[in-house]
Amino acid sequence: MCSGFDGPFNIGTASARSGVNAKMIRHYESLGLLPKVGRTDSGYRQYTDKDVHTLRFIRRARSLGFGMAEIAELLKLWQNKRRASAAVKRIALAHADDLSRRIEEMQSMKRTLERLADCCQGDQRPDCPIIDELAELSGFAGCHPGSKGQRLQTARALSMSN
Repeated sequence: MCSGFDGPFNIGTASARSGVNAKMIRHYESLGLLPKVGRTDSGYRQYTDKDVHTLRFIRRARSLGFGMAEIAELLKLWQNKRRASAAVKRIALAHADDLSRRIEEMQSMKRTLERLADCCQGDQRPDCPIIDELAELSGFAGCHPGSKGQRLQTARALSMSN
């Protein structure tokens, strides 16, 4: 499969060949993503090239941000040679949509933090709109002068622009 040497080999070799550390290999096995592997008489795990290939698949899926449940589905589809590619595409597009939503949320957080940082004098005084915002229950405390009510109105207007 991978190198012509089908093992068995130990977890250290499996880790080196797959790029997955030994702790994560044991974790994936405990989750059922990696089938239970053979063991020596003394209890050491024994891996094959097929196991390493599966670990590489998992590592690549993780690098694309798939969650464990999605990876479990993808592994089943990968191992099913009669799979419908539509099922794989559905999972990939759902994940892409989730990533888009998370990117938008992070961009909104970034804009809020940049606005707060612009309002902060960054000097030796204790006044800090960043801290004020974190402590404020009802939203952006703002850096505009005026009463708390005016600041909250400004905050609502700014949050609507996010």
